[in-house]
Amino acid sequence: MNATNTGLPGGVAISHLSVYDWPAADGVCGGTPHMHLACSEAYVVTGGRGAVQTLTASGYEVTPLQAGTVAWFTPGTIHRLVNEGDLRITVLMQNSGLPEAGDAVLTLPPEYLTDPETYARATAIPADAPEEGQERVARARRDLALEGYRALREADGPQALAAFHRAAAALVRPRIAEWRERWRQGAEASAAATGAQLDWLERGESPHLAGAAVRSEQPAARGKFGMCGRLDVYAN
Repeated sequence: MNATNTGLPGGVAISHLSVYDWPAADGVCGGTPHMHLACSEAYVVTGGRGAVQTLTASGYEVTPLQAGTVAWFTPGTIHRLVNEGDLRITVLMQNSGLPEAGDAVLTLPPEYLTDPETYARATAIPADAPEEGQERVARARRDLALEGYRALREADGPQALAAFHRAAAALVRPRIAEWRERWRQGAEASAAATGAQLDWLERGESPHLAGAAVRSEQPAARGKFGMCGRLDVYAN
């Protein structure tokens, strides 16, 4: 069996995030509330302070963030990053960059979640727009997502959250085949490689050790307008 690891260890993706300091209508500075459907996410806080607000079927929580904090959450967790002073985070994501390939749905009001085209018109940032134009779109979609987020937080009972889950799942369904292939080439391949290595070692063999390698990488893009802040991203 010839199994090799793909990308970072375990098919993990990494990015560096400087959380937006843009004030919202509620006076809170920070990013765009959203939810991942197939990936867990972890924050390793490298500087500044703030918090992450989360909303799940279990309720609303606030987790303080400061340098040294590691916080993570599973798919289905609506999260909003709050910047209380130069909040900087190294972000770890499952599945080889799947979140950057669309595994995230912003908490827009329901009328924007009816189909992929309507959603894309409200959320896409034109890559060829000047920086001030990209920032304008990023702020507008953040504020629109906050409208839907506030409605979900204020809803009486679980029906609104369940409806958002259904709408989000329907939006991403056309992309599942593409996501499955990314998973196969990343996380699944990495797990298979470990299984092969354990098999070899159990038999007293070690062919993989002769192929040991060291790799390094610089960000493929710096300062991208992400959902929660300016991103330095790697080609995971």
